[in-house]
Amino acid sequence: MKLLSHPFSPYGRKVNLAMAMKGLKDRIEVETVDTNPIDAPEIGRVNPLAKIPALVVEEDTAIFDSHVICEYLDSLAPLPVLFPKAGVERIKTLTLGALADGILDAALLLVYEKRYRPEERWHAPWQERQQGKLDRAVDYLERKPPTWREAPDYGHLTLACALGYLDFRHEGKWRAGHPGLVVWLDAFARVVPAFEETRPKG
Repeated sequence: MKLLSHPFSPYGRKVNLAMAMKGLKDRIEVETVDTNPIDAPEIGRVNPLAKIPALVVEEDTAIFDSHVICEYLDSLAPLPVLFPKAGVERIKTLTLGALADGILDAALLLVYEKRYRPEERWHAPWQERQQGKLDRAVDYLERKPPTWREAPDYGHLTLACALGYLDFRHEGKWRAGHPGLVVWLDAFARVVPAFEETRPKG
C-alpha cells in the first residue's frame, strides 16, 4: 500500500498517527505529493478531487478521505480500537472526530484566504465567521476535555491533529485561556509518541 500525502497536511497527519497506533507503518509506503499544481496529476489519477491523503491499495485504486482511510486501517489490526463498532461509544467517537475535522476545515479556510486571495479581496465577515467556529469549538472542548480508557481513539487523534494544526498555522493562539486542553494535548503526546514524530517542520 502507498499513502499519498504531505508532511504539512493535518489530514495526512491523522492517517500517519493511525498507522503508527495500529502498528502498520512497515506495511505502507508514504509518498509526498504536491497538490498545488492545477492538474496535480499524481494525486488526481487516484482521487478525482485531487486531495490528500489518499491510500493506494492496488495500482490506481485508492481510499479517501482521512476518516475513511483511518477506519480502513482500524480493520487491519485488532488493537487499539480506533472506531468502536456500535452504540453510544461509536457515536461519541464520530462526533468528536466531526468536531475536530470542523476545526481543521475552518482553520484551513483561513489559511487559504490569505494564501490564495490578494489582501484587498480578503472578506473580514467571512474570516470572522470561520474564526468564530474555531473559538466556539475550543471553548466547548475546554469545558470538558475528552477522555479515553485503554487508548485514544479516532476522535482523540483527530482532535490532537486539529490542535497541532492551530499551533503550526495559527501561532498557537488557542492555548491562551484553554489550560485544560493544553494539558490534554500534552497527555495525548505522551501516550502517542508518533504525535511528536509527525509534527510538521517548516
